Amino acid sequence: MLKLEVKPKVTTVLDKDFMPISLINRAFRDSLKKLGKSVAVKIALEREGGLISSYSTEVFPENSGMDEENLLYIERIVKTLLWARGGWKLTIGGPESIGKYISGMYSQGGGREFDAKFMGRVYEKEFTVVIADLREVPGANEAAKAIGRHLKGCRIGLDLGGSRKKISAVIDGKVVFTDDVLWQPKAQSNPDYHYEEILNIIKTAAAHLPRLDGLGISSAGIIVNNRAMISSLFIKVPEDVFNAKVKGIFKNIDKALGGIPFEVANDGDVTALAGAMGMKASNVLGVSMGTSQAGGYVDGRGNITGWLNELAFVPIDYNPRAMVDEWSGDYGCGVKYLSQDAVVKLAPAAGIDFSSGLEPSEKLRLVQELLQKGDSRAIQIFEAIGCYLGYAVAHYQDFYDINYAFVLGGVTADEGGRIILEKASEVLAEDFPDLAYKINFTVPEDSFRKLGQSITAASLPEISM
Repeated sequence: MLKLEVKPKVTTVLDKDFMPISLINRAFRDSLKKLGKSVAVKIALEREGGLISSYSTEVFPENSGMDEENLLYIERIVKTLLWARGGWKLTIGGPESIGKYISGMYSQGGGREFDAKFMGRVYEKEFTVVIADLREVPGANEAAKAIGRHLKGCRIGLDLGGSRKKISAVIDGKVVFTDDVLWQPKAQSNPDYHYEEILNIIKTAAAHLPRLDGLGISSAGIIVNNRAMISSLFIKVPEDVFNAKVKGIFKNIDKALGGIPFEVANDGDVTALAGAMGMKASNVLGVSMGTSQAGGYVDGRGNITGWLNELAFVPIDYNPRAMVDEWSGDYGCGVKYLSQDAVVKLAPAAGIDFSSGLEPSEKLRLVQELLQKGDSRAIQIFEAIGCYLGYAVAHYQDFYDINYAFVLGGVTADEGGRIILEKASEVLAEDFPDLAYKINFTVPEDSFRKLGQSITAASLPEISM
């Protein structure tokens, strides 16, 4: 993309080589308009149940001197679509050279082999790339799900995080019991531990209700049809045991409870739903910046879309020398910019040295303590993250219709959250004035940070009363 380099108006001295994908993609499309010639590209992603997400864009004609830019532009678009929407079958129509390039990238030994294998695990099908004529690329077949916002009856909501279980018992919208319990899911290789821990805390909450009408669970990981397809909560569980005992763990727990109405949703989607309910709003993108980066989305009708929303793997930086994500092997992905990893990454450039042996969470806490003391180095770090967030949300807008960016997570705690949102708003005002009036950044109140996720989870299942 060297021919289309664009200097951001809002910069950070801690990452002078940051090349926002949102700016360069806009420059790419603006250059096409000036040229007056373009070639159409259509992309379709099929996921469970024949649901399809589609996306249309344009590229430069072949042999126009922009072939390399075309390939990189489409590759980053496909990567974003795959992790934002999800899918096991990718159909691409347009120039044959682009189709062959994408097919090679997602084949064995290709640069995106990890992504292909991951999606195969999620949807339990071999990931497939089909190169098609433009007319043969299928159109969208979406089916947003109207879950949540149900308050009637005796309900339990459970929020399963990587270190804490938060639970709420609710009667007709009124909370009658809450609890916040430490657990160690990531250290356990036997899923019987997870099963017993989850079932026991539900039974504890149920003892405070006259009856149990429904159960809603907010869980880290990828959830498809109430099944845990991939989740960091079970990271130590061997794959064969995961397939046999974990994928259906929530259904087995519901069976043990008598087969009541239940619903399980990704924690990012529940976050977005909570924001939408709290603000009485729609078109809400939830962005959680904690140990990793999580995302969720509530559409214009207030529904959850069923998309993956795995923003940690969505690229936001075109700089080829950007830090590589250890898991996927790709560069410029959100997890290194909008999570505690960003704090750890930026600290040396700010002049902050950590003692050896500190965990990433401890490094974050140290920087936050410096921020509370007014340390200018810490201020620079959170300003840089705010810069990242503003340009990232401008990129997300190409794939989501966003009115509110609901931002939370450990990185946004206290003064750091204010700095991040202030800088993100500045980015939109300076470089994307057309979005600045439309997208509002907001953070949850302290009461939500504690138990809002579990209370919202209680509203997930629909109960016939």
